[in-house]
Amino acid sequence: MVLLLWIPLKEKPGIGTILNAILIAATIEVLLPILPTPEAFSLQIIQVLVGIVLVAIGSGLYLTANLGPGPRDGTMTGLTKVTGIPIGRIRSGIEIFVIAIGWTLGGKFGIGTILFAILIGPCVAICLNMAGRLGKPSDD
Repeated sequence: MVLLLWIPLKEKPGIGTILNAILIAATIEVLLPILPTPEAFSLQIIQVLVGIVLVAIGSGLYLTANLGPGPRDGTMTGLTKVTGIPIGRIRSGIEIFVIAIGWTLGGKFGIGTILFAILIGPCVAICLNMAGRLGKPSDD
C-alpha cells in the first residue's frame, strides 16, 4: 500500500526494497525472544533510545548503498525530493501521521512510540549525512 505513494514521487524500488522487509522481519523474529525487557522505566527509556539510534544508523548505511529504499524510507526520500523539506522533518512527520492513523483506528501507543516518532527523523538525517561521507575521499 505504501509503495503506491511512490508513483507520484517517482521513486523506484530495488533489491534493497525487498531485502528491507525480509531482513527487518527476520531480525525482529530472532531478537525479540532474546532481548531483555527491563522492568525499570529508566532502563526501558534507555533501551528505546538505543533502538532509535540503531535504526537510524541502519537507515543511513542501507540508504546510501543505493540499492532501493524500504517502503517508508522511499516515501521519505521521495517527499524530500519533491517538497524540499529536510529529510528529518519528513521522516518524523511520516511517523507522527502513522501514529495518528493508528490511534484513529483504535490502536494504542506509548512513550516509546512517541519518542521514536519525534527522534527518528533527526537521527536518520544525521546518520545519512555521516554515512554519505564514508565513501567520499577526504581532502587531507
